[in-house]
Amino acid sequence: MHFNTIELERDARGFATLWLNRPDKKNAFNAGMIQELLQALDQLQADTNLRFVLLRGRGRHFSAGADINWMQESSKLDFDANLVDAQALAELMYRLYAQPQPTLAVVQGAAFGGAIGLIACCDMAIGTEDAQLALSEVRIGLVPAVISPFVVKAIGERATRRYAISGERFTGTQARELGLLAEVCPAAALADRVAGWIDTLLLNSPRAMRISKQLVQEAAHQTLSPALRQHTEQVIAQIRVSAEGQEGLRAFLDKRRPSWLPESRS
Repeated sequence: MHFNTIELERDARGFATLWLNRPDKKNAFNAGMIQELLQALDQLQADTNLRFVLLRGRGRHFSAGADINWMQESSKLDFDANLVDAQALAELMYRLYAQPQPTLAVVQGAAFGGAIGLIACCDMAIGTEDAQLALSEVRIGLVPAVISPFVVKAIGERATRRYAISGERFTGTQARELGLLAEVCPAAALADRVAGWIDTLLLNSPRAMRISKQLVQEAAHQTLSPALRQHTEQVIAQIRVSAEGQEGLRAFLDKRRPSWLPESRS
């Protein structure tokens, strides 16, 4: 499928990179990009052989948030038309959060407004120390509405209150302290750190990573109960008798590489 605002790049080692591809617009998103991202996520979700997905921005910036022209058009729409736009953006956030494969966001340059939502919806995120992030909506009379549940999950209520109300910028280093980014590095070292994260994820059983992601999401929404205990007992028993579970255990005991590990890592 041909895309105009994004690029879907597949690696022979079994993962994909979903690029925001409007570098001349600082990868700001509009209705077209939202729809293309949804289409790309559909493609990726259907690929049961895919190990994990990287979310990145082409050029100097991850994403400057909503496109100015799109915002100008939205300001002329009535409530119902604006609601349709909001529903599309919300669908993107909820779909990215629920994507079956593990997701890793890589952040450099600007990440404003809705871009913070994209980062928060990914399972993991890394970035540069000097990245500039902001929940900047209040500066133009808006609010970070549909992304707010995911930002709260990522950095907590107190920090979300601060940055949603103040609109102030914070750096990649501060984003790591908040828990939005797992790791930061100098900009010159970002390519090496991305390669390191890819190598780390390639070590793991693809099925086990998917189930771990699903298990954590389920556990996060439940209280300790006999039903939750029974579910987790069933999950570990099922994966122990699965093909990948058996292969992983045998490889560990035989002191050899499991079948899912690439023969050579580059």
